[in-house]
Amino acid sequence: MASDAHAHPFDLAGRFPDAENERRSLGIACAASAWNGEQFAYHQELARSARQEGAAPMALCFAVHPQLPAAGNTSSFAPLLELLETLAAGDELNAIGETGFDLYNDARETSLQNAFRATEAVQDELFAAHLETALRYGLPMVLHVRRAMHKVFAHTGALKKLPAVVFHSYSGTVGEGEALLRRGINAYFSFGASILLNHKGAIRSCAALPLDHLLLETDAPYQPLRGKAFSHWVDLSVILRGAAGIRKEGGVPGGDPEELEAATDKNFYRIFFPREIHSKVW
Repeated sequence: MASDAHAHPFDLAGRFPDAENERRSLGIACAASAWNGEQFAYHQELARSARQEGAAPMALCFAVHPQLPAAGNTSSFAPLLELLETLAAGDELNAIGETGFDLYNDARETSLQNAFRATEAVQDELFAAHLETALRYGLPMVLHVRRAMHKVFAHTGALKKLPAVVFHSYSGTVGEGEALLRRGINAYFSFGASILLNHKGAIRSCAALPLDHLLLETDAPYQPLRGKAFSHWVDLSVILRGAAGIRKEGGVPGGDPEELEAATDKNFYRIFFPREIHSKVW
């Protein structure tokens, strides 16, 4: 069974209505990220149905995305944080995410993206609230980090107390990843389309970071492969083969697609379904 460590099924369904049927037919377990109640309720229903039908599971994640402050309407954050607390207290979450920091500004991109850095203080407040909830309930966190690894390192003392920290679409360096592990953070590094789009930093990290801390993702529908309008579940097999090729060229474990799939599946279940992993054979 393949595993997708980060996706947005609610948003994917808007592009591809048959997405859930495709996921189940491919046997892909996934971690579903939501940032509002409507998205979470949709994912919750998919997860419930999958359990009843014995289909590949869906891990439920919730957080205020760090890009949202740039869109304004910050008055809506308090109800979202209250919902986060309610979901965590009710044992409804497999992880808190995606939260984190986005300081990526690029004059070639949209004015909204250029506004990310201007909201750094709000992002700090939101991250602190998410981290406090994760610590209180012993939940993993899924992090979105762009041009902001220094801010993650400022929280290493707290992050190492969490059961796991997943770096969605990891954009840090090999050295930063290794440093996080040395500092006692149970960090996992997730890779998607960027390793197939000549992102040299992601390729180096995918080749060098430990196999038992690697994950794969589609970020569906938001990280399409070249020539595609959006990403979806079938892309995971392409990403898997690409990552295995990178590992093989580097002469490190995980150079065979079946080996890499088994390892990343084990990592996925260890993070998002720790109670279930004990009943599986690896």
